[in-house]
Amino acid sequence: MLLLLCGGATLSGVAHAAAAGSPAAAQAGPTPTAFELQLFYADRTWNWEDGAAYFAQDRRMRAWTSKPGSTSFAEGTWHLSNDGKMCMELVWRSTAYAAQPIRTCFSHRVLNGTVQQRRDPDGRWYSFRHASDNSTDEFKKIQAGDTRSVDFEKARKLVDPKS
Repeated sequence: MLLLLCGGATLSGVAHAAAAGSPAAAQAGPTPTAFELQLFYADRTWNWEDGAAYFAQDRRMRAWTSKPGSTSFAEGTWHLSNDGKMCMELVWRSTAYAAQPIRTCFSHRVLNGTVQQRRDPDGRWYSFRHASDNSTDEFKKIQAGDTRSVDFEKARKLVDPKS
């Protein structure tokens, strides 16, 4: 599996082997390990339409969102499991509400050589990363490094001017 996460295509063989078994096994697909998921997230910034999140190597995390009239920021941690889950435990702060701890998890699986992702518990599966380059992959929104720290600090100062 590791090679797919690094850009190879070996997982397509694993997914194909699963497809040869029961239909349920093919539908579920193998899941990336915690180590493999770390290659997607550690020391990277996931850019969203209205904000971003940074996943530090030491498992600390920070995020922010900003829409007209509404800015919020969060700090916390992120965790990985060997069953293909990545969870974020963040305390969100905003001028509109008091600090709120929120846990958000995403599941990952491999199906037909593509890593798929969904928001738990009942989100829709979508393409996270193809074995070959694909412009529609969610992974395209993830950049190496802490690329949005300036925006995070701006959001923090808007919400908590004393910080």
